[in-house]
Amino acid sequence: MNGLLLNCDIGESFGAWTMGLDAEVMPFIDCANIACGFHASDPSVMRKTVALAVEHGVRIGAHTAYQDLVGFGRRSMDCTPQEVEDLMLYQIGALEAICRSQSTRVSYIKPHGALYQDMMRKPATLRAVMSAVAKYDRQLPLMLMSTRDNRQAQAIGDEFGISLWFEAFADRAYDAAGFLVSRSLPGAVHHDSEIIVNQAITLARGEPLLASDGSALPLQAQTLCVHGDNASSVAAVKRIREAFDTLGQA
Repeated sequence: MNGLLLNCDIGESFGAWTMGLDAEVMPFIDCANIACGFHASDPSVMRKTVALAVEHGVRIGAHTAYQDLVGFGRRSMDCTPQEVEDLMLYQIGALEAICRSQSTRVSYIKPHGALYQDMMRKPATLRAVMSAVAKYDRQLPLMLMSTRDNRQAQAIGDEFGISLWFEAFADRAYDAAGFLVSRSLPGAVHHDSEIIVNQAITLARGEPLLASDGSALPLQAQTLCVHGDNASSVAAVKRIREAFDTLGQA
């Protein structure tokens, strides 16, 4: 029986610039990773996105990032662990305030882009992220990448006393270690909806994926990231939702 929660990066518009089809994808997901103003979004977009999530009964997560609007948070920054902790707390607090104004709250944390990648490869950055979550609210799960071996991340999570939601991706290629293939390489991002839906179903069934070197890659995950930035991706999310519902009834 499938238990994967569908999560999606949401609320990444900024001012008059619109990104994503948030209203179209929100009805099909379980968790909304809402940008907190550092890599995308602004207070008004955050307010509207929180309202949309509340309307559809979707869990709200703080999608924290390096302070990099120009690079959409995809550029690594040389931050100290204290600076990482500070930027995490600042963004969580901003989204929490908007949530409370609408009688809801942040229910998990998911770092974005380069911060997400850095914390998976640099233990000091991961510790800083986890320290921020623990200091803010140990009851909030931290979403992080599921790889071939999650033991180190789990041990650090246990040390800080926080819950971890390991995440897989429906539309990304993986290397043999279970890390995402760099976007700079061909084939890193899947665009064919059939491939995306089939990868989602494979993960939901607990079956191994095919890594970029041709090896079998088992991934243990609690949540699956999907994207809704164009009409075809929204259609793929809808098909994944329907497939997951069918698996859950099996």
